[in-house]
Amino acid sequence: MKVLVAPLDWGLGHATRCVPVIREFLNQGAEVELAVVRSNAGLLRGIFPELRQRLVPSYNIVYPKHGYNMGLWLVKNGAHLRTVMNYEHRIAEEMVKRFHYDVLVSDNRFGFYSRNAKSIYMTHQRRIAFPRVLSAFEPLGMLWHASVMKHFDEVWVPDLPEFPGYAGSLSHVKNCPVPVKYVGALSRFSGMGTDSSTCLGKLGPYCFVAVVSGVEPARTRFENLLRKTLVKIPGRHAIILGKPSLGLKTSNENNLDLFTHLPDEQFASVVRSAQWVISRGGYSTVMDMAVLGARCVFVPTPGQYEQVILGRDLAREGFAATIDESRFSTESLLATIGEKACVALPKPGENNLLKDAVKELMSFSTEGRESSAGSRLPSATLRG
Repeated sequence: MKVLVAPLDWGLGHATRCVPVIREFLNQGAEVELAVVRSNAGLLRGIFPELRQRLVPSYNIVYPKHGYNMGLWLVKNGAHLRTVMNYEHRIAEEMVKRFHYDVLVSDNRFGFYSRNAKSIYMTHQRRIAFPRVLSAFEPLGMLWHASVMKHFDEVWVPDLPEFPGYAGSLSHVKNCPVPVKYVGALSRFSGMGTDSSTCLGKLGPYCFVAVVSGVEPARTRFENLLRKTLVKIPGRHAIILGKPSLGLKTSNENNLDLFTHLPDEQFASVVRSAQWVISRGGYSTVMDMAVLGARCVFVPTPGQYEQVILGRDLAREGFAATIDESRFSTESLLATIGEKACVALPKPGENNLLKDAVKELMSFSTEGRESSAGSRLPSATLRG
């Protein structure tokens, strides 16, 4: 079976959570290729140097400077998003025809499906969260997302099937136009050892490790805020800048160790050495931190209400702490960790859900080829 995996390029989280999916397909004998853009190609090449990469169009997302402009931004850029979706669908159909893929796995790429291949759509955000003042429009958001999902054969949800899982009401929704499979928490750190000294060398231990991620200009704004905040706190701290395109570079400023990027084993070791981890509240980060056993302070990206909801729900369950970016400071950080000294994300067990989903897909593909000469996956061609 030949599989093409295509993560969305809104930050690196979609690419990182595709890593265990790619590994599982490879473990079960599939031939895997990757659909990438420049921003995530380097990260995936570092993890899977042997896999062929094929360029696909980027969404070219730049978030507004202020979160309260997000609604207007979406209206303004709606035509652009639709244009990219239509274009990427044509690209997907052409790639299936030219390179004979049996399966397309789209991590939130809305238009990356084909009528001539089994098409999987992966998302945890089946419910698109709206701020309270816009909550009346939430059903419209769900209808729009359902219109996206109906073009695919299956929806894979990277969460536990039992509520609340890690994403709560965002992932646990009753209705869907196509079959839904929960595939468990997905993290590229799953299966790694727990020895915090592995590959640590002279790095750490740290009081705070900050992980910078996301798209501009919010990413740089968060980096600058972290630098200004942590330099005032006694002890040794680290900031992982999330810039794999710059290679592996290390520098020091006062009591801060700065890393442009870290390979997975070093990243895991640095995080496990920390007393606290500060990061955005993206869902892929939540799953990574759960696997690594980190105590987290999440700072949601302004305008990304999904992160606000995740941080609020995790804090309510006692799993993590959260601080709005507008009030993030040395004083608020120290006060928050003083109040939330015992928080801990629940650690997921072995993920058999993903194994079973891939196994079923592999079996279906084999049966389809054997039962229908000249057709790779006949049911995929019946979709309207």
